[in-house]
Amino acid sequence: MLALFLDLVLTQPGFSVRPWKCNSSLPALACSRLRAVGWQPELWAGRKCHPLGMISRRLGRWGGREGPGWGTPKAFANPSGSINHGATSSTSPAALEIKADLKFKTAGPGQKLSEPSRVPKEKPKAEAAPKPRQAPTDEAQMAAAAALARMELRPKAKLPSSQEAIKNQVRRELMAEAAASEKGLFAEEEDLSSLDQEGAAALSVSGVYFICPLTGAVVKKDKKEKHIREAIQAYFSVDPVAASIMEIHTFNKDWEKVRVGVETMAKYLDNIYLHPEEEKYRKIKLQNKVFQERISCLEGIHRFFQAIGFETKTLPVPGQETTEEYYVLKEEMLTKLENLKDYKEQLLSSKPVRAQLDRQLCVFKPSPEAPRFELPNDFYNLTVEEIKREQRLRTEAVEKALMLRTRAMREKEEQREMRKYNYTLLRVRFPDGYILQGTFYARESVSVLYNFVREALRNDWLPFELWGPGGLKLTDENLAFNECGLVPSALLTLAWDTAVMADIQASGKEQPASSLKPEVLSRVQTLT
Repeated sequence: MLALFLDLVLTQPGFSVRPWKCNSSLPALACSRLRAVGWQPELWAGRKCHPLGMISRRLGRWGGREGPGWGTPKAFANPSGSINHGATSSTSPAALEIKADLKFKTAGPGQKLSEPSRVPKEKPKAEAAPKPRQAPTDEAQMAAAAALARMELRPKAKLPSSQEAIKNQVRRELMAEAAASEKGLFAEEEDLSSLDQEGAAALSVSGVYFICPLTGAVVKKDKKEKHIREAIQAYFSVDPVAASIMEIHTFNKDWEKVRVGVETMAKYLDNIYLHPEEEKYRKIKLQNKVFQERISCLEGIHRFFQAIGFETKTLPVPGQETTEEYYVLKEEMLTKLENLKDYKEQLLSSKPVRAQLDRQLCVFKPSPEAPRFELPNDFYNLTVEEIKREQRLRTEAVEKALMLRTRAMREKEEQREMRKYNYTLLRVRFPDGYILQGTFYARESVSVLYNFVREALRNDWLPFELWGPGGLKLTDENLAFNECGLVPSALLTLAWDTAVMADIQASGKEQPASSLKPEVLSRVQTLT
């Protein structure tokens, strides 16, 4: 290895050497290699040395830091008397052959002159895998299908050039559709009104009716509020205190204001009952800020004060020359303080007067027309204000179709759709083919329908099940009709418990032709 190292180093052009002090003799192999390349022992500074020193690359002079104990020599004498800078002037053939062999080995694989030049091929870049595209939601597909259907019915127009223009075009289409729907609804109302005048024979039910709790009269939906108001006014001749309390709780729609006003009036009455000798508690200034904000704004409140013994008086203001109006309790009411306590309790515990929904129970003979329903506008709950609301909702649908909706947004929209109907007409078909029909609130629970059917049965203890459209079994009686999809109308099927019916048949007792009560069967009609 040392010999090879010397061959490589000493034959490199442009290298220079400096003397190296030979304190001990070099190995024999090293000396023989030095002689082979033309080096001879020299005398320098009176000592016998080898002309081999530390090799520095391309210094071109005797520069660099010297070894320990050395100075910078002025000359390096040889037998010819010239300055010897190393063995770069003469190179042996063996060293040149070794050098050429190394260069050949490091030059890479060989190539014939007749072959074209080899150009290293670039490795093809790996193509990035395309990101999977998210599939459109069901709502987006439905919206796209509706848009395509509308576009097919209309002549093709020039496509807008921007997203905003697209939004405007879709908005115009939906607004036009909503306007056409509104006209159709009004036309339908006119048609139905003409049908009402002719007897409305094609309708499944003539309308939604209510029972007044004060008079027991059955009135139609649009006349309900008027009838209740007239009934309360007429009740003033019977019990003015109770009538005024009903007026307060029934005709004021803001329940929070009613609660605050009623509690404030109860405090007035408590102060009079607990401190009858205090005159200040028997007077209520009408211009008082609390009285104006909490009490005076309620309908029926002044009639209540008059009914319990207050009268209006104009009294001077203490310390001022002006006068103001007061409610002052009459002197004779001081002997009827217990009545004031009863009035307070009645005021706090009273509830609004609400008309009860008339079920309009009907029984029909077996008929293939049972799944067919023709409902009046009362079931669709579309007044003029509600039609405007529907038009606004259609306009908002444009924005919904152009954006992704979260789960909470979809649930909120579903809740709004369920509130679209206030009533539903339900029919229950019995195994013998008879059909029981009734009107219900859309937000009533399924348990109400089960009770309605039991009340019409001859034996109300018989267990049964109800099946909705599409074979839906109504097992959860706490669900509302609109949550089950039974709005605005539906036909259900009644199924008896097979085990119980088998026991009844095994008993051998004669069973009636129908399981309905006789008084219910007496109202049987033909469904047309």
